Amino acid sequence: MEARMTNPAYVLPDVMTGIQAIFKGINSSGISQELQEIVGLRTSQINGCSACVVNHAKSMRRTGADEDKIAAVAAWQEAPYFSSAERAALSLAEHVTRVADRSGEAIPDTLWDEIADHFSEAEISGLLMSIGITNLFNRLNVTVKEPAGQRWG
Repeated sequence: MEARMTNPAYVLPDVMTGIQAIFKGINSSGISQELQEIVGLRTSQINGCSACVVNHAKSMRRTGADEDKIAAVAAWQEAPYFSSAERAALSLAEHVTRVADRSGEAIPDTLWDEIADHFSEAEISGLLMSIGITNLFNRLNVTVKEPAGQRWG
């Protein structure tokens, strides 16, 4: 597969500067790199972004995540590898990514309460920004047909 064009984030240097600032903020939020990669991987799986799926899996390996855990992210609800906090974050990632698919309340209060039980406001902010920036990159990569394994890995 060949990309249609260079990823817009790389074409526009000011955009990349802003994105790097977002990542700096996410990293200062208190959520671990592994959790960032878990929600990034799940978000990318939902959106069908092969470039991001491959790179989040590679990044999870670099954090020391077990291969079984990485493989089970797509089926996290049935897998024993995730803590209750990770499960709440994965559910949030799914709800935020599929917001347009929801009828009624996009993020149920019960999920929000579960998230708030596990994470501080700064950590929730980091999770939301991580999920949001992943959705942004998924949409860019799918549109330009970014090949898997070409950018970060």
